[in-house]
Amino acid sequence: MVRNLNHDTFLVIRYVKRRLTVLIDIDGKHEWRDCIDVPGVRLPRGYYFGTSSVTGDLSDNHDIISLKLYQLTVERTPEEEKRDREVFLPVVDNLKLPGMEAPLEPMSGLALFLIVFFSLVAIVFAIVIGIIVYNKWQEQSRKHFY
Repeated sequence: MVRNLNHDTFLVIRYVKRRLTVLIDIDGKHEWRDCIDVPGVRLPRGYYFGTSSVTGDLSDNHDIISLKLYQLTVERTPEEEKRDREVFLPVVDNLKLPGMEAPLEPMSGLALFLIVFFSLVAIVFAIVIGIIVYNKWQEQSRKHFY
């Protein structure tokens, strides 16, 4: 979406009261569109914001013209202050991954029985074939005259 454009693209990342919001302007019209809005994000204190140019095996050219960082003054209750100090790892409350809406249903008894049964049959079949091949190999090795 942002490759080979004739105008600058802009990105705003905002983190206020455990809500992470990302806004983009890729059309060059100075109109912000929502990219992502995630409530319940808890970030620990004392970390830094940084940028990187590492892309792995792929290469692309992105220029970071400027970074503007602001610390917002937000009034918090003592309970919120205590809760935010206890965060040591970044966490998202009630995070649901795409495609994982419902947990997988457990297998029925019949399906489990059939899987175990056919697995055992396959193992026995492989052992029998192995014994036959080994016996044929031994027969061939005995027939050599030196």
